[in-house]
Amino acid sequence: MSGDQQRKLQEIESRLRVIPDFPRPGIMFKDVTPLLADGPMFASCVELLAERVSAWKPELIVGIESRGFIFGAPVANRLGIGFVPARKPGKLPYKKVIERYQLEYGEDSIEMHEDSVHDRGVVIVDDLLATGGTAAAALRLCRALRGNVLGLAFVVELGFLGGRAKLDRPVESLLGGPP
Repeated sequence: MSGDQQRKLQEIESRLRVIPDFPRPGIMFKDVTPLLADGPMFASCVELLAERVSAWKPELIVGIESRGFIFGAPVANRLGIGFVPARKPGKLPYKKVIERYQLEYGEDSIEMHEDSVHDRGVVIVDDLLATGGTAAAALRLCRALRGNVLGLAFVVELGFLGGRAKLDRPVESLLGGPP
């Protein structure tokens, strides 16, 4: 990694805010909103994510609601490829497939249009990889829709939570990583 890339990653990390006990006691929430409010740092983050996933040669970026939309759509735009949302239930108007999963603090589900990734190479993007429940659900959902998942990319990875172990595809994280 170049010195310039290392400097950018340090600046990106300095824009994250940690919120203790959110959304419940014991959780140390990594808040990306200060990063999003800093235009040059947000642009650097998107640039670095796009560089990391471009080697996989995706045809589509799948962004997980909601912060995966914020990072995934500009990465797709930068790569000149399409973007597909993986949404919370009840938000998509067309025929859809749903995937339920466990979170570290409850249960949730995501859904995608049934024709969204059919026979295409995709990279799943989200802001954070923690226990891996949401990312693993997105991976299963893309596969159920006959998408070829090439890898997953995150801004932050909380490696100590072991989420990467639930994903059988390559993982790129700008910040954090395996313990």
